Amino acid sequence: MISLAAIRSGPRLQVVLGLATGIVFGFLLQKGGVTEYDVILGQLLLSDFTVVKVMLSAVLVGMIGVFALKAAGAVRLHCRAGTVGATVSGGLVFGAGFALLGYCPGTAAGAVGAGALDALIGMAGMVVGAGIFARLYPRIEKSVLNRGGFPADTLPELLGIRPGIVVALVAFVIIALLYLIAVAGF
Repeated sequence: MISLAAIRSGPRLQVVLGLATGIVFGFLLQKGGVTEYDVILGQLLLSDFTVVKVMLSAVLVGMIGVFALKAAGAVRLHCRAGTVGATVSGGLVFGAGFALLGYCPGTAAGAVGAGALDALIGMAGMVVGAGIFARLYPRIEKSVLNRGGFPADTLPELLGIRPGIVVALVAFVIIALLYLIAVAGF
């Protein structure tokens, strides 16, 4: 079995692990039905909540998993300080891409794996967009991205509450939302 120390110190192993995790995530997105254009359109029209259910479930599992791994000393988190400028500009670019393509990056990758040509074209656009962003980064970092720093890097830091309490509260809210969506028949 591969040790955690080997994963941390081996960049190639990290890439392979990241690729494998991405493939599994894409497969699960496809099996969950969220790589289908009609399902995503239904979410945007508030008539099909499959995407919300899958993403809330993923956030719940991921949040608990990361908390457990951190508590066990198996991972170290490296949070980058957030800013209003980066969040707003990133949200605008993400929203424009989502509106034009009908997929987010994760569902687009899953749709490509399922054979959707429109998603493949969209993924090519994402690569071009990432290249343009990388080229412009030195200019926009100073003028836009570093504007309006957040007062804390994590929600527990912001609230001054132990991480376990925040995880429990957020888990309760997510489970309640999933229950309400199920009861409402979405």
